[in-house]
Amino acid sequence: MQTFVMLGSILMFLAVALGAFGAHALKARLTPDKMKVYETGVQYHIAHALGLLLLGLLADRLPEASLIVTGGWFLLAGVILFSGSLYMLSLTGKRIFGPITPLGGVAFLIGWVLVLVAVI
Repeated sequence: MQTFVMLGSILMFLAVALGAFGAHALKARLTPDKMKVYETGVQYHIAHALGLLLLGLLADRLPEASLIVTGGWFLLAGVILFSGSLYMLSLTGKRIFGPITPLGGVAFLIGWVLVLVAVI
């Protein structure tokens, strides 16, 4: 699945860039609590970008590739919703982004369950 390898690579690039931006440009501007929220976004962003890379490499080797593909799209949605909402919450302080975070978490969970089912 060239698409997931490409998306995973783009997400990894963005995660490294956002992590460096947080460490250098935001450290002095954000409160420790907001910095922790931002760092959590980066950690999940990196973990699931790596997951997408892995799925891209595995998808055509497993019999249930369609479940792997669907799971991969859920991981991408999770990065956008979970990490994106944490970035916005920490940078803007607007609480409206808070309720979006759990939706991203659920997307992560669904994605990994689909991968598990595909492997089983």
